[in-house]
Amino acid sequence: MPKFELVIANKNYSSWSMRAWVLLRQAGIPFEEILLAFDQDVNVIGIERYSAAGKVPVLLVDGQAVWDTLAIAETVAELFPDRQLWPQDPAARRLARSACAEMHSGFQNLRSCMPMNIRAALPGVGMNADVQRDIDRIVALWRQCFECRAGLGTGGALLFGTFTIADAFFAPVAMRFTTHAVALPPDAQGYVSSLRALPAVQVWVAEARRDTRFVAGDEPYARK
Repeated sequence: MPKFELVIANKNYSSWSMRAWVLLRQAGIPFEEILLAFDQDVNVIGIERYSAAGKVPVLLVDGQAVWDTLAIAETVAELFPDRQLWPQDPAARRLARSACAEMHSGFQNLRSCMPMNIRAALPGVGMNADVQRDIDRIVALWRQCFECRAGLGTGGALLFGTFTIADAFFAPVAMRFTTHAVALPPDAQGYVSSLRALPAVQVWVAEARRDTRFVAGDEPYARK
């Protein structure tokens, strides 16, 4: 088995780090964690040692850097086909890839107005019409996955029944919705609860709450 080292940043704030970390942890893939820190402008201190791209996460596979969460996810799925990290049904797999790609590149209003901050409780803060449109689209996308799951007769409470890369990609969204107490329809709220119940997510959240470092660039609603 290759040696895996995962370079991440502050667990309270780094949604991209959370995706890769939860994916590996929930899939039962051993890795060494390299935890870096954000400065007050959300630059990753020391990242240049691991990647010229300057961002987290970075997965080191026997020392070779794989950066960007999608590239990390595809690498892990390729190296561990037995974990079935993409749905086995071809149509479901195409949908899962599309959902991850949309999450990867979209929902900028939600990202900017409701940044991930696991320690915080900010009910209703950051909500506006543009954010609500992003939320509505996410709920619609989740329902499309639920319908695909039902059509395949697959049990389970996650997007495609069992844990997949798509669930790892939406785990930080569940954190945002929880922090900001976003009102969701029952099916979407049930999915948020299922994500929060994943053992890997529970460990990440517990560690995020223990990290008391404050990053001004990720705290737009903190009292000045």
